[in-house]
Amino acid sequence: MPGEASRNQATSTPGVLRARGRPRDIGRDVAILDATLWVLTELGYEQMSVEAVAARAGVSKATIYRRHPNKAALVVAAVEQRVAATPPVITSRDLRDGLLEIVSWLAQQVAEQEIGLLGALFAGMRSDPDLAAGMRRILHRDEAAMVEESFRGAIEHGEALAPRAAELFAEIAPAVIVHRLVVAGKSCDSAFLDHLVDDILLPLLRRR
Repeated sequence: MPGEASRNQATSTPGVLRARGRPRDIGRDVAILDATLWVLTELGYEQMSVEAVAARAGVSKATIYRRHPNKAALVVAAVEQRVAATPPVITSRDLRDGLLEIVSWLAQQVAEQEIGLLGALFAGMRSDPDLAAGMRRILHRDEAAMVEESFRGAIEHGEALAPRAAELFAEIAPAVIVHRLVVAGKSCDSAFLDHLVDDILLPLLRRR
């Protein structure tokens, strides 16, 4: 029968099946990722469980596992949503000005994160290779964006940079800022940022 054939064709066509599927609930996605960060901060990575996240978000474990295959992937997705910010566009062609603007932005980004969350992530990265790999992917991506904005104008202006300047910046600037905020418990005020750029970064990054 034509009607039956049409129904059979519809049920065997992947595109038709996908069109009839229920659309993903974006609000539920956000609730899951927000709950992940809350549970991670409160309990730490080792004690955190998908069950606890599901209870906090008001969803089932199956709902979470349909989106994220394991705890590490869930945390990486939550962090990626939290830090989805791009560095400012640097218009100055002066290396010092570019570095100062970028480290100011970086310091603000780090300061806006809860210390408990940072500590939980650092501890989790030591114990879970999957989490460490995911976090390093995010860090390397963000570092590349920062370096590109910091150096682009200066290089176009003819600034001579030391070998491995980009790698040195990525190794030193975030580490010094995290130490200042998390370990020393001090703010990254303008005097500190001037010190970071003038006394640490510029002598290392400029070709001598």
